[in-house]
Amino acid sequence: MLRELAIRNFAIIDDLSISFEKGLTVLTGETGAGKSIIINAVNLILGSRASPDLIRTSEDTAELEALFEVPSQSPAAETARERGVDLSEGLLVRRIIQRNGRHKVYINGRLATTQILASINDQLASIAGQHAHQSLLKPEYHLLVLDQFAGLSELRGQVAGYYHDVLPLIRKLASLRREQAEQSEHRELLEFQSREIQKAEIVPGEDDELEHELQRLRHAERLYEAVGSCVDRLYGAEGALIEHLTGIGRELQGLTGIDHALGPLQGRVETATFELEDIANELQGYLQGIVFDRDRLEAVELRLDTLQRLKRKYGGSLESVLAHGKEAEEELKRVFGLRDAIAETQARLERLHEALVNSCRKLSDRRKRAAARLANKVQKELGSLGMPKTGFEVKFRDVPADERTAPYLVSGDTGIEATGMDRVEFLIAPNVGEDLRPLAQVASGGELSRIILALKAMLATRESVETLIFDEVDAGIGGGVAEMVGNKLKSLARFHQVICITHLPQIAQFGIHHFKIAKTVHKGRTRTTITPLHGEVRVEEMARMLAGVKITKRALDHAREMIAARGN
Repeated sequence: MLRELAIRNFAIIDDLSISFEKGLTVLTGETGAGKSIIINAVNLILGSRASPDLIRTSEDTAELEALFEVPSQSPAAETARERGVDLSEGLLVRRIIQRNGRHKVYINGRLATTQILASINDQLASIAGQHAHQSLLKPEYHLLVLDQFAGLSELRGQVAGYYHDVLPLIRKLASLRREQAEQSEHRELLEFQSREIQKAEIVPGEDDELEHELQRLRHAERLYEAVGSCVDRLYGAEGALIEHLTGIGRELQGLTGIDHALGPLQGRVETATFELEDIANELQGYLQGIVFDRDRLEAVELRLDTLQRLKRKYGGSLESVLAHGKEAEEELKRVFGLRDAIAETQARLERLHEALVNSCRKLSDRRKRAAARLANKVQKELGSLGMPKTGFEVKFRDVPADERTAPYLVSGDTGIEATGMDRVEFLIAPNVGEDLRPLAQVASGGELSRIILALKAMLATRESVETLIFDEVDAGIGGGVAEMVGNKLKSLARFHQVICITHLPQIAQFGIHHFKIAKTVHKGRTRTTITPLHGEVRVEEMARMLAGVKITKRALDHAREMIAARGN
């Protein structure tokens, strides 16, 4: 419930404060006095967009402040708790509008955003003014009214939840399929490269070993002849080197008896002899290992050719070939993983689609059962508002679907939206004998005002908002109809705090609280004032509304009678 509203330097308002109470409060005053400015201020408090143009001339900032009393179990309190806002002592909203465009929002003294403000205040108050008239002409608003009337908010939220779960999965599936299609040729190349490298069965470093073996095979005859000659010269032939060294060693050994200084030299000759014998033996072994194999030579050449070809294709070394093969395998795993991802995404979509369709059908069935009750109630409410025998009907249409609609957002031939598979539109026939037609085609401003009021009255016990503000509810009506509207507002005030701006005394008479908005000139500046009216002052305002500029005794008496009759 709105308790306090303070407005400073806003349009033609310099400094204005209003205290509100429960029940029906009416705001009256001459045209242009500033009533619409107060509505604009409340809209900003509820989170609408601010503009520097709203700042009072010659001022740098405008400031709006409102105090709401919020029931602890209300949706607004729950939303506030989710946002980390403590409402145990109420909700204090402060908006500062600056000419430089750097506007500020404070909630209970803490800096906040307009998004946070709107999410909380959306549950606190609603304004049924020009915006509501425009909304009533939109069929999507009709569906919301039907769901509120039928108590389907939870089921509608369930459908929206499934729908918003399905949407990203549809986009993901499309993306996966595009990627799969784009990688079709790339996959074939990867498969070829992976097979080619795997088939080669490469061993790291084998190219160097094969190059060495190739040289031995190609020059086997030369190696055999040369090494054999070396063996002969060292050991096998007559007068071989080892034979000469052995003789030298014996001679030196004999001389050591004469001069022992030759002993170390004789030892070194002996050691050299042993070393040459080892070399000769190893060369003999090498000689026996030389292979004369034409087939092996061809095999080595073929293998090296294969390895060279792979190195040219994949980076210049066997290490790069093996690395490329590993990368190709990893990429293939990812490409093949697309099929698994697609299958998994499809399975999830099918499960969600089934749940979405079932919820949509349930929601649609309950809507259709409630539609007739809604129509009957609206007709009764309109009858009490001076529109007797008005025809009213809720027309259903399926959400359209075509070949471009994702299959997971279709049930049969019907499309699915976040609100389900139904579209509804309110049809009305204000006069007997006329065909039912859409509101936008036949309803006048006064009729729209009464339809809005009828819907609000009908949803009074279901709507979560605490404060209802009516602007232009008296558009296009007067006399007896206005009295019916006023009576309906009074009834509605049993469930909500109701604030109504009106030009009609037939409506104002029902107000428990009455404020007069006036425009005055002070020190050469125009400003708006608001004054609570009681007793004779209220009678005078009612008389002005009845009689105009010249207030007669008859108008005053009539005003007293009207107020007394309503017990206000």
